[in-house]
Amino acid sequence: MLLSFLSLGSLVLQVAGITTDPTFSQLQDQAFVAGNWGLTQPGTTGVSAMQLAVVSESTVIILDKTENNPLKLVDGRAAWVSELDLNTNQVCALNAKTNTFCATGSFLGNGTFVSSGGTVNANDPTDGAGFQAIRLFTPCTDGTCDIVEDPTQLHLTSNRWYPSSVRLDDGSVMIYEGIGPFHNGIGINNPTYEFFPPKNINGFNGVKIPNQFLVDALNATHFPIMVLLPSGNIFIAANQQAMLFNWRNDAEVGQRLPGIPNGIRVTSPFSAGAVLLPLTPENNYTPEVMICGGSNVSDAIDPLQLNILSNTCVCSSMPQPRVMPELILLPDGRILIVNGAQTGVAGFGDVGDKIGQSNADHPALTPVIYDPSAAFGCRFSSEGMPASNIPRMYHSTSSLTPNGSVLLAGSNPNGGVSTEKYPSEYSLLLPDLNYLYSPPYMFQPRPTYTGLPATIDYNSQFKLSVDLPFNLLDIPSDCSFATHGVHMDQRYLKLKSILSLDRRTLTVTGPPSATHYPPGPAYLYVVTNAGSELWP
Repeated sequence: MLLSFLSLGSLVLQVAGITTDPTFSQLQDQAFVAGNWGLTQPGTTGVSAMQLAVVSESTVIILDKTENNPLKLVDGRAAWVSELDLNTNQVCALNAKTNTFCATGSFLGNGTFVSSGGTVNANDPTDGAGFQAIRLFTPCTDGTCDIVEDPTQLHLTSNRWYPSSVRLDDGSVMIYEGIGPFHNGIGINNPTYEFFPPKNINGFNGVKIPNQFLVDALNATHFPIMVLLPSGNIFIAANQQAMLFNWRNDAEVGQRLPGIPNGIRVTSPFSAGAVLLPLTPENNYTPEVMICGGSNVSDAIDPLQLNILSNTCVCSSMPQPRVMPELILLPDGRILIVNGAQTGVAGFGDVGDKIGQSNADHPALTPVIYDPSAAFGCRFSSEGMPASNIPRMYHSTSSLTPNGSVLLAGSNPNGGVSTEKYPSEYSLLLPDLNYLYSPPYMFQPRPTYTGLPATIDYNSQFKLSVDLPFNLLDIPSDCSFATHGVHMDQRYLKLKSILSLDRRTLTVTGPPSATHYPPGPAYLYVVTNAGSELWP
C-alpha cells in the first residue's frame, strides 16, 4: 500500500498496487489544447440544482428539496424535480412524492437512476417517508418519463439523510451512512449500509448492515467519499479516516489506511472534493484517488462557535482554498475544479456569524484545472479560464455533459427562497441560472464516429466507423451523479483501440472487467491529437 500526499489539503491515494512513482507519471505524456475557455448561460433549470445527473445523451435530471420553485406541476404545485433537455435547454417538471433534500443517487446496471434517502416533506411535516425513500427514473425518448415511487412498498430499511452511494460490479447500488442535521455524532448517526436491490448477504437478508468505520470516523461523516476500485474493493473516506472495504465479505481489507494528513476533514460539513484519476492501460489501471479542499476546524465544536472565516484547506499549488469544491473529469484526462467557497463550512443556519443563513463566505468564482501528467508542483492552473459572476456554494452542482462541456447549476446557501447576499438560485426573483463551461477543445475540429453498440460486453471487441481530423489518442468513458461536492461513481476508463491503416475503422476493446467499469450507462469519447494538442 502506497499513499502519496500533494501537500496540505490535496492528496493522491495509491489505493491498490505499488508503483515507483506516485505522481501519476505512468499516464502517458500529454499536452492539451491551449487557449481561453468559454462561459455561456443557455437557460434555467426550474428548480435549484442541489443534485444533478446526466441520465442520457440529451437528458439531465435535477433534484432540489421541497420549495416554492418557479417550475410548477400540472396541478399548480411547485415542483422540486425537473428534467432538462440539453438540446433545447427546456425543462419539464417531474413528480416526486417524498422530499429529496440531501439524498444520494447512483445508476443500476440497467441504466435506471436511483435516488435514495432524504428527509420529511416540508409541505407536510407529518410525512417522514423521505428518510427511507427509493425513487427510480428510467430515461426514455417519448417524453413520458417520470419518477417512480411507492413509499409503502419500495423503501430503505432505515433513515438516511446525507448518505452516499456507489455502483457495484454486480449492477446494484450500495447505500451508506446517513442522518444529520449539521453533522453526525453519538446518538445521531446511522453507521450502517444496505443494498438496492436488497441482498441476502453475510447473514443480513435485505436489511441494514452495521459498519464500525462509521462509528470510528465520527463526528463529521455526512456524504462519505466512496470509490469502487479495479480490485472490487471500495475506497471509503469520512472525516479524517480512510479504509478499503470488501463489500462481499463485509470486512475491511488489511489495516486501516493512514488518516488524512494535517488535521484536514474531508466530508460534509467540512466538504472536500474527490476524484478517481484516469484508469488507463499505460498506468496498468492503477487507481489513485485525489482529494482536494476540506477544512481543519474541529468537528466537536458547537457550530455557533464557528464562523464564516473558519479555516478552509489549500494545497501549495492550488490557486485558492476551497470548501465544497467539485472535481470533474474531462475527456482529455485533466480535472476541472469548480464551485465552492474560500471560507466557512457547508450548510446553512448553523454558524455564529453567518451571511443571511449561509455558513460560508468568499465564493470561489474562478475554476482551476489539474493536469495529472504535468510536473509535480505545476499541475494547477487557472490560465485562460473565465470567472463566473454567480456564487456556486452550498447546494450547487456540476457535471460533464456528453458533448464535453461542463454544466454548472444551483446554489442555495440560504435554505428557502431568499434575496440575501447569496440568493437562492431557484427563486422567482432570480431563477436558477444554468451555465456551461466550454474547454478550448470545444472550439476545434472534432472526430465523429458511428456504429456504437447499444451495450458493450467486457473484453469484447467492436468496430466504429470514424472520421478523425488528427491522430487517435484516447477512448475514455464516464457517467456520474453529483451532490454537495460529491460525485458518486465518476470515473474515466481508457479503452484499448486499434486504428485501421486507412484511418476509417477503429477496433475497440471493452472494459477489462466489471470492477474497472461497473455495469450501467457511460459516455464514450474519441479523443484525437495533433502534435502537442488534443481534441475530444
